[in-house]
Amino acid sequence: MKRTLILLLSIIIITGCKNKSTFTISGIVKKGTKEYIYLNRVNVNTPVFIDSAKIKKSGKFSFKVKAGEPDFYQVGYSESDFMTLLAEPGERIKLDFGSPELYRDYTVVGSEGSEQVRMLDMRLSEAKIKLDSLKKVYEAASKEPGFEEKGPAIETLFNELLKDIRKKNIEFIITHTRSMASLKALYQRIDENTYVLYEPRDLQYLKIISDTLGRYYPNSKHVQALAADLKNEMNRMYSRQFEDMAGSFPEIKLDPNLMDINGKRIALSSLRGKVVLLTFWSFQSKECITENLQLVEFYKKYNKKGFEIYQVNLDEDAEAWKREVKFDELPWISTREDDPANPVNARLFNVRTLPANYLFSREGEIIGTNLHGRYLQIKLSQLFDN
Repeated sequence: MKRTLILLLSIIIITGCKNKSTFTISGIVKKGTKEYIYLNRVNVNTPVFIDSAKIKKSGKFSFKVKAGEPDFYQVGYSESDFMTLLAEPGERIKLDFGSPELYRDYTVVGSEGSEQVRMLDMRLSEAKIKLDSLKKVYEAASKEPGFEEKGPAIETLFNELLKDIRKKNIEFIITHTRSMASLKALYQRIDENTYVLYEPRDLQYLKIISDTLGRYYPNSKHVQALAADLKNEMNRMYSRQFEDMAGSFPEIKLDPNLMDINGKRIALSSLRGKVVLLTFWSFQSKECITENLQLVEFYKKYNKKGFEIYQVNLDEDAEAWKREVKFDELPWISTREDDPANPVNARLFNVRTLPANYLFSREGEIIGTNLHGRYLQIKLSQLFDN
């Protein structure tokens, strides 16, 4: 009896393990005329063919797919007629299509992520229909008397619709930070040139999802692509800030004079006689955090020999900056732009990406620019170890 029970438990465990490495899709097309339906895996932005299934006379079809983690898939007839799944290993997904055009009318059961994607897609589709309708009304009104009054009113309605769909996507992202469906909410578009999340400050939501999903799905190509996109967008944002301010300031000496973490104003020139590394950073940049940890080691080794670091932070949240400095126990002079939204010193030093640095000699002359990692280590060794 015991031996039979043990054997039965072994079969259950083995079966459970197999289920965790696959998911199944069963569906029915009620009004279809196609003979086959196709399954693609979405490789970031590119659909990759996985399988095809013959649609039976009853309209039924099915797929069984090997999978190691949640991923996006397309089920459909063509590149223009498909619906999107967010499938996880172990799921038994059931699809019911009520329209010849699959993406227009379908239900999904057995996959929470896929239902979230369906909701996001349908909501966006409804918003697009309303926006397109308003565009037509606006165009017609522009040819009629009284447009001076009607035009602004229609524009207000249009903008309110944009704000509403943006607000709803943000609410979804904040309440579903661990779901890969948040990637869908981040990258939805009204049209080819307009994202639902269209404001510069919406980068914070890319960072929230990148950090959260990076912990749970570090090997996902979608998550890795988000991290790379966030890095590029942050660099572009800083670049735009600096370029927009070009030529808007009077001539100023290259001598930052900023408040440190204790509220004391310190000028870079006051450190004359020491070798000084002037660095610009943001606690929102992983590269900056990583470099800071390395700089701590360099500082411990060379500070008593005359090496100092004068660090300028570019984040708008002063309290978060202070917490980061204290948390990482950064031992050098930590300052912050007087107005991070108007980073005068970063612009004067032509900072384009973060982290950025300038190495000053004891006489106050720049002897190195953007020296990182091993290159900075070699330079410091040349200055202090010989």
